[in-house]
This record gives sequence, structure tokens and C-alpha cells, in this order.
Amino acid sequence: MEPVRLMEALAVAEKLKDATRHCYTSGGRRESVAEHSWRITLMAYFVSDEFPEADIEKLMKMCLIHDLGEAFTGDIPTFEKTESDEEKEAQRLKEWVRQLPKPFAEEMQALYQEMEERQTLEARIYKALDNLEALIQHNESDISTWIPLEYDLQMTYGNDKVQFSEYLTKLRNEVRNDSRKKIAECRAKSERGES
Repeated sequence: MEPVRLMEALAVAEKLKDATRHCYTSGGRRESVAEHSWRITLMAYFVSDEFPEADIEKLMKMCLIHDLGEAFTGDIPTFEKTESDEEKEAQRLKEWVRQLPKPFAEEMQALYQEMEERQTLEARIYKALDNLEALIQHNESDISTWIPLEYDLQMTYGNDKVQFSEYLTKLRNEVRNDSRKKIAECRAKSERGES
């Protein structure tokens, strides 16, 4: 990619550093979309030994690019995102991707289609990791940042995305157990009158 085109692409991607998500970090600040994308890419690397038949480079690319549309629209939590929001984000992203140099535009278009269809192993792993990372981050944040519906979401969100894999199902169960412990600790503190 020509240096000027690279700098233009990076300027769009940089917006994800300032695009905050609904979730908070363990340090108490809002998480950025870039941080979420980085960590699911790291997760893909760390689970690669569980999926020797998967194309891990492709999976990591999916994780890196999955939320680039939010550079144009910002992050809208899944429980608030409408079909109209999804269409707007997809349209803006498609327009931007088409402007990229040919090899990247073609590869990214193919990856986004594969991710949307979720028929390949890599696309299913990516989507499971996307959901799991959000749940893990919620468990790492202070429970005071949770909104009421998140108590249920921590138990159910992403369950359908992990069913294809025994390993990811075990990971989902561990995340759910962490959520239960966090909720129980919060209730115990509340009963003792602690904040």
C-alpha cells in the first residue's frame, strides 16, 4: 500500500481509539473499540492451539477488522443497536473499503461476507470470541458500572455462538462462573451494608 493511502487508512482506524464502548476497564474508564479489537485478536492467538484446523491468520484478520465500521458510527451496544443502525454502519464501511487499494479491498470484502454468513470455522470462532471478550471485560469492570439487564446478559449472551465448540463452551461456562461470583460478592456486600 502506498504510504499516503496507508496513512489515510490508519487515520480512519485511529478513530477506534476514541470510540468508547459501553463497557468499562478494570481501572474504571470506558473501554475503546480499538482495545476490544486488540484483545479479541490476542484471544484468537491464545486459542489457536485448540483449533489446529483453523486458518489463524484469517481469524486474526477478522478480529482486527470486525468493528472498523464503528469508526464511522461509534459503538452502539448490542442491546440498543437497531437494524437501521446496522445497515448504516455496514453501508459506510462498504463505501470506505471499496476505496482501499485493490488487494486489501477485495480481501476485506470477502472477510466481511464470511464473517456475516458465519459458515466457516474461522467466522464462528471470531464471533464467539467477540461475544466472550465483552463478557470477560464486564466481569473485569466494577459491577457498579453494570446496568440491570447485564445481570441476565452475563448468563446468556453468546451462549448460541459457542455451541459448535467444546472448548469455547467450557470457556463460556468459566466466564459465567466468574459472573456468578461477582454478582454474589456484590449481593453479600449489599447485605452487609457495604458499598
